[in-house]
Amino acid sequence: MISLTTEPINHKQVITSVECPEAGAIATFDGVVRNNARGKMVTHLFYEAYDGMALKEMQSIAKSILKEQTILRLAIVHRIGKLEIGESSIFIAVSSGHRVEAFQACRTAIDRVKERVPIWKKEYYMDGEFWVDSYPESSVRAD
Repeated sequence: MISLTTEPINHKQVITSVECPEAGAIATFDGVVRNNARGKMVTHLFYEAYDGMALKEMQSIAKSILKEQTILRLAIVHRIGKLEIGESSIFIAVSSGHRVEAFQACRTAIDRVKERVPIWKKEYYMDGEFWVDSYPESSVRAD
């Protein structure tokens, strides 16, 4: 399951898409909208995508991770449009034989999506708005 949606992400559906009898672990990553950034209070976000290219790149990322790492299945769903505080902007699920591989694949997937997929984020504040660069903040931090 690789998709873009304007609707709230159905976590259970994404998890179900990676379930299989061989899996001993399913790891997930849920990127949620927080209420602050750059020292300001965020009121909401807006995500915009170059849909066709974004889907193609997300499929390429999934395919390469499935080849490179010892995992069974991988799903990536990214939401676009207006998102409120606490809503999921991206949800990734990975199944594998063991937890270490599932966690690593989740990390690899989110890092590559942020690096390569043409999806842009605009933060809205009480006193303005700001288009966010795609990756610099995350590349420095391990959290």
